[in-house]
Amino acid sequence: MPISTPEKLRRFYKQFNADDQVLILISADPDAIASAMAVKRLLWRKVSGVTISNVNSIVRPDNIAMCRLLGVRLTRVEEIDPGRFRRIVLVDSQPDHHERFQDFDVHVVIDHHPETVFKSAFADIRPRYGATASILMEYLRSAGIKPSAKLSAGLCYAIKTDTSNFERNTSIEDVKAFQFLFRHANVALIRRIEQADLRLDFLKYFKLGLQNMRLRKGRVFIHLGPVVSPDVCVIIADFFMRVNSVKWTIVSGIHDDRMVLVFRNDGLRKDAGKLAKSSFGKIGSAGGHKSMSRAEVPLEKLRCLVNPDNYKKVSRWIVEMIEKRDRT
Repeated sequence: MPISTPEKLRRFYKQFNADDQVLILISADPDAIASAMAVKRLLWRKVSGVTISNVNSIVRPDNIAMCRLLGVRLTRVEEIDPGRFRRIVLVDSQPDHHERFQDFDVHVVIDHHPETVFKSAFADIRPRYGATASILMEYLRSAGIKPSAKLSAGLCYAIKTDTSNFERNTSIEDVKAFQFLFRHANVALIRRIEQADLRLDFLKYFKLGLQNMRLRKGRVFIHLGPVVSPDVCVIIADFFMRVNSVKWTIVSGIHDDRMVLVFRNDGLRKDAGKLAKSSFGKIGSAGGHKSMSRAEVPLEKLRCLVNPDNYKKVSRWIVEMIEKRDRT
């Protein structure tokens, strides 16, 4: 029998004591940032203190604007002393989604991605939901908390982003959460976050993308070489999906001793998560949804297969790996 949200909220609160210092770990994106804001609001006056820490660099303009406009204070994980915290909360991720999460003993996990194997005192995993923000909205309502205009704006933007404006992986719960939040949100803030200006130093990657683009059977393959953040690959992949003849984009880049591959498609009888796993899952980590996914290959493994300094060879190798999967 399914557990009700009020009962889940009760079990969630049972994990904390008044003298606890709580650390919320995130891989920062709109859903993770907004969900962390919601958890912090749930724990207001119930614990001694709450710190939100990001394990990734925040370089995407909308993420930067979101933190600035909503007043979200983040502390990089490198600056965290794990010994200070009695309770560790992970939202919009699971312990094996990022290597830095494994440095912490996670007590609470709330997420909407497919469930993996991990141990925690409390876990609420709902893959049917389009966004973790929708789950946290149910917690807020069960707690009798009316979210502020800024929190509502953050949660609204998170739901819009993770469901691609309700075009993918959307449940009726996501729609209901958005409807409730929109009544309380500062719509002007949402618009300012959505229209965040592109960073000047990102423009060079558009040039690289146009120069290095390979179009095969409706698929655009682009290898960017070293990138300042994996988010660059996301921005370029999303941009090329706007070309009307493109059905897939596969954009790769080198960052922090690994190659990151970002997959996007038009959602028509395709599965990006399966493609990423079947093509690169055996030599790295891979997964995602039907219309978007990601894979990561450690450079030490990549070097055994292709010279990562030769961008043309890397690009050809990626094409071969994916087309080999097509033939099997």
